[in-house]
Amino acid sequence: MVQLTVVLSIPLMQYLHDLDIGMLKAIYENRISSYDPAFIAITDSAAAIAFGVPGIFFIISLLTKNPDLRRNAFKILIPVALSAIAANILKYSIDLPRPYEIYPFIGKLSGGGSPTFPSGHTADAFAFAIAAILVKPKWYIIFPCLIWAALVGYSRMRLGVHFPSDVFAGALIGTACAYTYYWIVKRKLLTKAPAIKQ
Repeated sequence: MVQLTVVLSIPLMQYLHDLDIGMLKAIYENRISSYDPAFIAITDSAAAIAFGVPGIFFIISLLTKNPDLRRNAFKILIPVALSAIAANILKYSIDLPRPYEIYPFIGKLSGGGSPTFPSGHTADAFAFAIAAILVKPKWYIIFPCLIWAALVGYSRMRLGVHFPSDVFAGALIGTACAYTYYWIVKRKLLTKAPAIKQ
């Protein structure tokens, strides 16, 4: 029975792989190259925004002695840190090559030297976006955050450094980390921000 399952799964795995590279090829080869610098800027913004914005909020909370702002900063920063840890553990455990390392028709247009699966940039972006939305679920937070996170994920494919499956997995990891931490806080398992010595 186990052998039959393995045999039947081979065509499915091949189909999914072909779909993955087919989507990436279509995205990469049909891009308008004059927009590449803009997408490089978007991809480079992932860590800067995901870690930088809550970091700035945290510093402001210390200067203004605002405990609510400090708690909100941690509600965003901790899911981002968790998603980065999870993504990197998976990257080096699964250890798959980048698309430009396998396919000659894919060029490397952005940074990316670690294993490909999952996309760390996308995980960071979605962890930040979903955590920010959960902290303040207003339309002017929801739409910009989701659009930015989606653009980060798209940029990783457009620049040839990730497969669509990498991006999907990164988005899933980031979203899961944000919701999990939010659930823990809501269940009052973690009710206070870490103590800060003045």
